[in-house]
Amino acid sequence: MAKVISTLFISADGVAEIDPEWHFPYFDDNMGRAVTEDYDTSDVLLIGRETYDSFAGAWPDREAAGGEDAPFAKQLGDMRKVVVSRQPLEFSWRNSELVDGDLVDAVTALKADAGVKGILIPGSISVVQQLLAAGLVDELRLLIHPVAARKGRRLFDEGDGAYHLRVTATEVFPTGVIRVIYAPAEAPGAVGYDDIKDQVPAGS
Repeated sequence: MAKVISTLFISADGVAEIDPEWHFPYFDDNMGRAVTEDYDTSDVLLIGRETYDSFAGAWPDREAAGGEDAPFAKQLGDMRKVVVSRQPLEFSWRNSELVDGDLVDAVTALKADAGVKGILIPGSISVVQQLLAAGLVDELRLLIHPVAARKGRRLFDEGDGAYHLRVTATEVFPTGVIRVIYAPAEAPGAVGYDDIKDQVPAGS
């Protein structure tokens, strides 16, 4: 079964709606390598309308220009792109299609498709939030910047239940960016103060 992987640039205070002013100063070869690793996991991009418009407005031109980022632009162009939108779209970028029907149903079918290696969600906060709530995200790959953005849309919205996660990998870059890969985890057993009071630091 194919994995659904979310990859996000995110601030220390949880803002995933990136601002170039706090994002680009921290982009280096290490971050580029991490992004490449994330994209190499998958052959399907699952993206929201805003992310599609941003990508389609930039990467085809970069591929055509033949600059140093042209190989990555071609990789993106060659990938199958499934776009989540409430409105019909006329696609200008090759290998693009509108999500078929309900998002959760469509992603469940993609995960079960033997012809799909992996499904990557770059950005697309609302898509990630919906799939987290449905229990369909297999990995969160976060590149946490050493900055408190203080404004912008956060990854985790308010809800009734907590998302429990386990760390499967971490890496600290020279810029201070921390790469953390999370997978879903079972909630720990109930613990109260009486259960941990013997571990509280003793007074001096």
